[in-house]
Amino acid sequence: MDHATRKRSFAKTMTWRILATTDTVIIARLITGSWGAGIAIGGIEIVTKVFLYYLHERGWANLEWGIVRESFVSS
Repeated sequence: MDHATRKRSFAKTMTWRILATTDTVIIARLITGSWGAGIAIGGIEIVTKVFLYYLHERGWANLEWGIVRESFVSS
């Protein structure tokens, strides 16, 4: 069975966090009217959610559920 490496999981964690935290900062700014509040909220959630996402990703990387292997017949 193929598995994602820890390095791949970490890279996915960080790229997702950048995108998701940017979204959080913008939404918080729209709700509060303050870039400072948006950045503060984004700063807190980036720390907690990096850790949570990495654990989530590693858990899924260890499951075979939902993975379909196709057989290729060479000509």
